[in-house]
Amino acid sequence: MASIAVCPGSFDPITYGHLDIIKRGAKVFDELYIVVLNNTSKKPLFSVQERLNLIKAVTKDIPNVKVDEFHGLLVDYAKSVDADAIIRGLRAVSDFEYEMQITSMNRVLDENIETFFVMTNNQYSFLSSSIVKEVARYNGKISELVPPIVEDALHEKFDHL
Repeated sequence: MASIAVCPGSFDPITYGHLDIIKRGAKVFDELYIVVLNNTSKKPLFSVQERLNLIKAVTKDIPNVKVDEFHGLLVDYAKSVDADAIIRGLRAVSDFEYEMQITSMNRVLDENIETFFVMTNNQYSFLSSSIVKEVARYNGKISELVPPIVEDALHEKFDHL
């Protein structure tokens, strides 16, 4: 039986930190679903479709990665693709408390789906989509933070605001 994992996030936009977690997860699992969840508590810069397109573009060379979207509970999505694992990236200890709460709730919803925490590479430990958007908004250098296609998309967004 194939090992299948889900890597959820808002990915607004996808960064090199996200890609670090995705590439490492893709080495461990036979299939890895990158799932754009629509977080109603956040106001995204990019539409869900734009985020899906960017993720597909930057993961096209990772053959076992699939990109999808989902509205609802992550556990329900994981069950729908027969995933037995969720991958969550951690940047710092401060991420752990929130992630532990989410993981505990997911475990209540379905105890058969395991969550794996992956520490991001140290060079990305400060990196968040929010920081990238803030720097891009003021034409700061983001080429070391996001792939070129994402950098172009950010500049295009902010040039039209």
